[in-house]
Amino acid sequence: MSEDRWNTVLVLGGIRSGKSAFAESLVADAPSVRYVATAVGGEDDPEWLARIEAHQRRRPQSWSTEETGADPTRLTALLTEAKPDETLLVDDLGGWVAAVLDPARQPNDDEADVAALAEAVRGTEARVVIVSPEVGLSLVPVTPVGRAFVDALGVTNQALAGACDAVALVVAGQATWLKREEPAERVKPRPAPAVPSTVAPPPPPVPAVVTPAPTLVAPASPATAQSPHIEQEADEPTVASDPAFSAALSGATTALPLVSSGLTEIVPGMDLPLPSSEAGPDARERLTTADLPGTGLGAFAEAIEFAAATQDTVTPRPWTSVRLVLITGSHAGGAATGADPFDIERRIAEAEQGGGLLGRLAGEAGADIAVLRAGDATAMEDGPVTGDDTVSAALRQGWQLADAAADAGRDAILLAGLGAGLEAVATAVLAATTGAEPVAMLPRVLVPGGRYDDHAWMIRCAAIRDALHRIRQEPRGATDILRELGGPDLAVATGVLLGAAARRIPVLLDGPLGIAAGLVARDLASQTRHWCLLPEAGTLALVRQGADVLGLTPVLNTGLDLGEGANALAVLPVLRTAIGLASALPVHPAMLAEQSVADDVD
Repeated sequence: MSEDRWNTVLVLGGIRSGKSAFAESLVADAPSVRYVATAVGGEDDPEWLARIEAHQRRRPQSWSTEETGADPTRLTALLTEAKPDETLLVDDLGGWVAAVLDPARQPNDDEADVAALAEAVRGTEARVVIVSPEVGLSLVPVTPVGRAFVDALGVTNQALAGACDAVALVVAGQATWLKREEPAERVKPRPAPAVPSTVAPPPPPVPAVVTPAPTLVAPASPATAQSPHIEQEADEPTVASDPAFSAALSGATTALPLVSSGLTEIVPGMDLPLPSSEAGPDARERLTTADLPGTGLGAFAEAIEFAAATQDTVTPRPWTSVRLVLITGSHAGGAATGADPFDIERRIAEAEQGGGLLGRLAGEAGADIAVLRAGDATAMEDGPVTGDDTVSAALRQGWQLADAAADAGRDAILLAGLGAGLEAVATAVLAATTGAEPVAMLPRVLVPGGRYDDHAWMIRCAAIRDALHRIRQEPRGATDILRELGGPDLAVATGVLLGAAARRIPVLLDGPLGIAAGLVARDLASQTRHWCLLPEAGTLALVRQGADVLGLTPVLNTGLDLGEGANALAVLPVLRTAIGLASALPVHPAMLAEQSVADDVD
């Protein structure tokens, strides 16, 4: 169960209100979801089938689908049989009521079916989200059949609202909670860890709360660097003058309100905006009519649909002002075994100066770089890696980094990390939150010269194993994971995702830090994953598995392995080209001719 402590939720909303997308965001933290489809028929209705396909495209591959349209009592049985570790998403009750009222089932005690469904929801041990059309605000239908359906659905909604722990109403993509109760009878206190008979050594000290100042640079583009009128070397940075960025991060983090985003605290269950549920699918559909040769833009449709949804338009514009937010931090203990701290510091210093690989790629892509040294974390196998105060401060500072990017006019954020032990920590977070096998996810340790240090890899595996064993009986909410395993750098990255969602800024993820932050952020605000895109799959199983859990489909699979941030920067220009091309191309003449014929027939 997540930190918001509910088992069952009823999500109400009108047609095209975004209720299904909001419901899907509520179960984004589940490793797998059983999607229960209640609709029946529609095989001869292309528009209805198109809607179903749009829903199917949004579902992660880890979800399974079960249809109950032919037998509405099957839904009651599924809820009754569901196990405590299962997650069900029912979409929607309108289809279920239509099946209940089917003349082929009459005469039938329909009220008994509704009562049985409500009782099954009330007693289920699984986590369940149910979507249903809200009919109470619509006009009374003029036909007897229409009135019967509306009346039956209204009664069913009332029964389910009383049985569920929480009820949300979605209007124009914005959700409002009508009911949020603590299901006390279902929430069992976690057993306290056994106290050993011997005296355990004291836990290691945790770092003090710090608020480091970030460095913002604008790497020189190749064109600028080679201009004869500029006395600046190609790898010499220009320090950007960004008052919003400096003002947002110059004071003490714990004392700064989140003014730009309209929030004052970061707590589980926050209601953050969602991208448009219609613009993305409509933009993908528009590609089928565009004047393109061949079969179209292929995998780039994923980026086009994402850009359309986050910009709420079927003709999205390419991202023209991107900020790379590079979070750095080191982790002690076995997680950092085999890492070269001097080489890592060299790369961080290069990024701070706008040089090195990241600086060159950022310059070519026209992106600036914000480097934040988030601080160090202790060994995760020995005890908590940081303190609660540091986690809170780091979350807020990450949020302010997103606010600063928005205030500076950036239209996208590229989130990346750099630090000793980061890959091991991200693997531990993935294992703790999804149950993934660490040995299968942890990347091998590559040292200069193209040689793998398998002994160092084994030590990292042991550190992850010991850390997971240490927290086996501990709570695993978002802040718990950050305190026990993540550390300040992961907390800052999580705050960036939260702040970006609040400001409606898309985030391009690249590497273990962004994926781990996405897994943590979903338990604070599940809407965050809908603002994230994975431009390039990379070579790490850790990234691929985490992306699949978050429901993120990589746009490209080029096999790049340049490190965090560099992969996404390398493919950013081609993503921009595809998005701009898709928006600029007109409708194919053949499609216009077909439309003209159809108009003449009408």
